Parts: sequence; structure tokens; C-alpha cells
Amino acid sequence: MTEVQLRGDPAGQQARAVADCGPCPVRAERTNATRWGRQLTLRPRPLHELIHANHTAQQDQAWQAKYALRAGVEGTIRQAAAVTGSRRARYRGLAKTHLEHVYSAVALNLIRLDAWWNGQPLDHTRTSHLARLDLTLAA
Repeated sequence: MTEVQLRGDPAGQQARAVADCGPCPVRAERTNATRWGRQLTLRPRPLHELIHANHTAQQDQAWQAKYALRAGVEGTIRQAAAVTGSRRARYRGLAKTHLEHVYSAVALNLIRLDAWWNGQPLDHTRTSHLARLDLTLAA
């Protein structure tokens, strides 16, 4: 087994020869490699078990409810960055940066109040190119 890095984490890589995979009746379902056989990248056991435990925990309803709150907060952060350009501070110093954040929050609240009073959605959902084409053809 060869030692490799998988997104910065240590992992092992195991390769199978084409001769090993060639006669296999399900080879087409397992790999699309033409010059080499199948190549597996395996994480160390503790890391693999931790990832598996995290994936299992994500199926829990309590975890999903907690993550839904996070998704709402991330949507607010995205809106603030897109509308007010607050990804980078314009000024130096904590006092000026704090004041910029306060102004951004006030602007965001005013935008949301205006949308709520007028019954408009806050943000448009993404429409695929195919759906846009369908909408233009229907009109």
C-alpha cells in the first residue's frame, strides 16, 4: 500500500492490476479505468470511523433541526456579503469596523422590512437555464 495525502490527511492507496480486473464480470460497474486497474484510496481506521460516525449522526432529527438554524444564519451572512459588500472591512481599527458592521446590519434589516411590508420574497431562488428557456417559450 502506498502512502498518499487525501485532502491533507494521510491515506493509503492500493492499486489492482488490469489483469486482476479484466476477467471480472462486474468490472464495468466498479471502474471505468482503461489503462490501469481499479485504484482504492483508504483512510486510516480512526479517521474512517470518525467520518462514518459523523455521517450516522447527520441522520438524526435533532442534528437536522440544529443544522437548519445554521443554514438560516449562513443565508443571512450571504445576503449581508452580497448586498452590503461586507466581506472585507473598508476601514482600519475595531471601532470603525464595528460601526461598519452596525450600518450593514441596519441596512439589511431595512431591506428585510421593506420586502416584508411589500410581500416580496427576500431572495430569488435559482432557476436553471433549462427552466428559464421553458419559461421564455411559454410566454
